[in-house]
Amino acid sequence: MSEKNKYILSRNARLSVAPMMDWTDRHCRYLHRLMSKHTLLYTEMVTSPALVRGGALHLLDHNAQEHPVALQLGGSDPAELAEAARLGAQAGYDEINLNVGCPSDRVQSGCFGAVLMEQPALVAKCVAAMRRAVDVDVTVKCRIGVDDQDPETVLPEFLAHIVGAGCERVTIHARKAWLKGLSPKENRDIPPLDYDIVHRMKGLFSNLHISVNGGITSLDQAETFLDGGLDGVMIGRSAYHGPADILCQADRRIYGQGEDTTAEAAVAQMLPYIDAHIAGGGRLNQITRHMMGLFAGRPGARIWRRMLSENASGPQADRQVLIDALDAMQTLAEAQKAV
Repeated sequence: MSEKNKYILSRNARLSVAPMMDWTDRHCRYLHRLMSKHTLLYTEMVTSPALVRGGALHLLDHNAQEHPVALQLGGSDPAELAEAARLGAQAGYDEINLNVGCPSDRVQSGCFGAVLMEQPALVAKCVAAMRRAVDVDVTVKCRIGVDDQDPETVLPEFLAHIVGAGCERVTIHARKAWLKGLSPKENRDIPPLDYDIVHRMKGLFSNLHISVNGGITSLDQAETFLDGGLDGVMIGRSAYHGPADILCQADRRIYGQGEDTTAEAAVAQMLPYIDAHIAGGGRLNQITRHMMGLFAGRPGARIWRRMLSENASGPQADRQVLIDALDAMQTLAEAQKAV
């Protein structure tokens, strides 16, 4: 990767939407891109065995409009990850990210995800192998530690290993992962957040691009972290459940470029995409399930959600479902204003 492209992608990483299983698929990413040109988007985690041993290359499918977009990989075998990274770069992804944060039992049994926080030397070997295989950025997403580890000791040691392997960008989920006793859902909420340690890591590794993740729900929070010296902010569930609140002002506020977008404009721009998806044999609800929260907090949002829920799953459902739902929502909003 050229230094110019590396700089551009590093700037895109000022704000990113987290990789989220079952959520950040290609339809979700296409929607998000319509609201922000610059925010860095991530795929769901794809395992290196699925790509290399299983030949599941369809998992790499994405639309050219999604860029800048990163592929997140799960795995722990350096050679296999290198080959998976090569396949991802060949497919056109701008970045390959290694998952060292997911705490699910399925991930642990495969020896990847958060359990790798216990093996920093192995992670370094994986990063080095991936970097040798591709010209695009290789990054890491990690936790501050797992189980009874002391983050003040473990995290700087972990970062030193991956920096030594050539990693220049890392995203730190500012919570421990409890591999024993907590479900993946509980691991997103119960372990306490420690943003201060992420700031301390930036002080120790001044040349490392560090993004913070975990519990961030607004652009106001994101700006506070950026103003406080961190290089980037990754937002997960809030960007999914209320994407317009996060993304429609992101280009102006985070990047100082472009004008604000609207949820209504995103709906209009999704219609040709929906037409093409249905013409190719797809179903409307494969796309609209990601659009439920598009008008969250606005008058008529409940009608929007209800009409999509009730009407998008039928075999004949098409773009008209969205047009009708938007009309109904706007009619209600206008009526409420008139009262």
